[in-house]
Amino acid sequence: MKLSDRTSGIFLVVLGALAAYGGSRLPPVPGQQIGPNVFPMVVGLGLAICGALIAIGAGRVFEEEAAADLAAHADASAPATKPGMFTAWKALLPPALLIFYVFVSERLGFVPTAAVMIFTLALTLGARIKLALPLALLAPIGVHLVFYKLLRVPLPPGLLPMPW
Repeated sequence: MKLSDRTSGIFLVVLGALAAYGGSRLPPVPGQQIGPNVFPMVVGLGLAICGALIAIGAGRVFEEEAAADLAAHADASAPATKPGMFTAWKALLPPALLIFYVFVSERLGFVPTAAVMIFTLALTLGARIKLALPLALLAPIGVHLVFYKLLRVPLPPGLLPMPW
């Protein structure tokens, strides 16, 4: 079953609007400017904007150009290859990494656990080590900083507590 871009875009707009509405209904935290309502509202608004762009067909020209370019460079004599067995298992990696986080983060801490998760996911999705390693080292620190300073959400310190 294939849905049109308009249908899936409208679905994302509705889903984003519901997330933003649900976030707006959360009570504020006394003494804090940013409470638990901000994150769902930002995500919902972003989802609604992306859904609207999909529904109106923004970016379709780029997809058509890419498909035409791919068709022009495709070798007609090359047989169509079926994806390998490992390709199907890649879909299970994000849930497996979340389960890994649940069981390991308290002992190991957020930063090392997130670094392992990002490195594993980046390599699985085809990133080179030159990109995956700096991403795995810097992204968890940035995420920790946002959660700790901006959102005031404590994350497990574990083996490598952050200095802030």
